[in-house]
Amino acid sequence: QVLLVESGGALVQAGDSLRLSCVASGRTSSVYVMGWFRQAPGKEREWVAALRWSNSLTYYADSVKGRLTMSRDNAKNTVYLQMNSLKPEDTAVYYCAATTAYRAGYIPKTRSEYNNWGQGTQVTVSS
Repeated sequence: QVLLVESGGALVQAGDSLRLSCVASGRTSSVYVMGWFRQAPGKEREWVAALRWSNSLTYYADSVKGRLTMSRDNAKNTVYLQMNSLKPEDTAVYYCAATTAYRAGYIPKTRSEYNNWGQGTQVTVSS
């Protein structure tokens, strides 16, 4: 099992930047991909970014490409989500997730494909 703890959520204004953190512990050696998802009130949980654990390659949803950047600090077993030029529509609970299921050349982008989840951190962007 991989334990994930997010932090960094806050109330910010449109145009501001924010960095979310997710500390991983437990069986981190078994991680294949780490992901960030978000869920706005009344909406489905949406994939926004992923990072391949072996080489830190990153992947983004089209809706956030260019504004959100996912990165990793190997020494701290931590992944980050840097969010710039925030918009009110970015308001959501942001979740960190990990999958240990390896599929060569495939990056999971749906909720059901991740088997470890953090508790979430709230990001609210006011206009």
